[in-house]
Amino acid sequence: MKLITFSREGIRQKVGAIVNEKVIDLHVAYKSLLTFEGKIRAQQIADAFVPEDMIEFLQGGDESIEFAKKGIEYALKNETDSGYRLVYDLNEVKVEAPVPAPGKMICVGHNYREHILEMKRELPPYPVIFAKFANTVIGPQDDIPFFPISEQLDYEAEFAFVIGKRARNVSQADALDYVVGYTIVNDVTYRDIQRRTLQWLQGKTVEGSAPMGPWLVTSDELQDPSGLEVVLTVNGKERQRSNTANLVFSVQYLVEFLSNLMTLEPGDIILTGTPGGVGVARNPQVFLNDGDVVKIEIDKIGVLENRVASVKETAEVK
Repeated sequence: MKLITFSREGIRQKVGAIVNEKVIDLHVAYKSLLTFEGKIRAQQIADAFVPEDMIEFLQGGDESIEFAKKGIEYALKNETDSGYRLVYDLNEVKVEAPVPAPGKMICVGHNYREHILEMKRELPPYPVIFAKFANTVIGPQDDIPFFPISEQLDYEAEFAFVIGKRARNVSQADALDYVVGYTIVNDVTYRDIQRRTLQWLQGKTVEGSAPMGPWLVTSDELQDPSGLEVVLTVNGKERQRSNTANLVFSVQYLVEFLSNLMTLEPGDIILTGTPGGVGVARNPQVFLNDGDVVKIEIDKIGVLENRVASVKETAEVK
């Protein structure tokens, strides 16, 4: 299943699924199914098990996903029910980031062997961990804002996984049971700001610096996160290419490692690192400019494509 968050005509964001270029409103579809089945408290049941918010939906775990699948089956046969739209054409909605407001965004640095070598570092004995925040998240149809605080805007293709149920002290053997699905994130980085101090955080957390999407592919569809080709192009020219088989620390390792440090919650996103070929490591260095189109493609997930758009002035704090 391809899970999305979508909005329509500026109306609130809702959880949905894409099937054959159609967008299913999962909450309305499941509520309509319950009403058809004669459930008296259809609204309340749908609110509880297939809510409109992605985080709340993921908190329902496997049970919510199974109910949503039943709603999809009903919606494909009944696109409009009792005056409610259950199904939209893809061009009728705006596709947002699949998880617009994650509780945690945990990033792994130096996790592809070739990227570690190009940065002239040794393989780390433990994962290098840093964070991005929810303010950085934008969707697959949004522009990447380029604020006039730097001239070194860089790209980083990232294979990301999303936690589906509360995880604490999870073993590698059980790790994938806690992953609800996978998506793509561009870990956009302001390099000179990143390198002002030993800590990377300030160069990683500028507004709009985490394009995400185009959807969340659930783990029942993508059962093996290894062996996936990762390619990034800028204006059609290849800049990064690798395979998730080249990760130093696998998805399973990261779930075990991180869940021994902290409790992972549904909707938390882990970015697994970027391959070699980032702009700052090239000779000569090459950074993103206004109008550049950054495209990331990962096997079995899809394509995330965003345009860079210069912002003339920084936001005024009042």
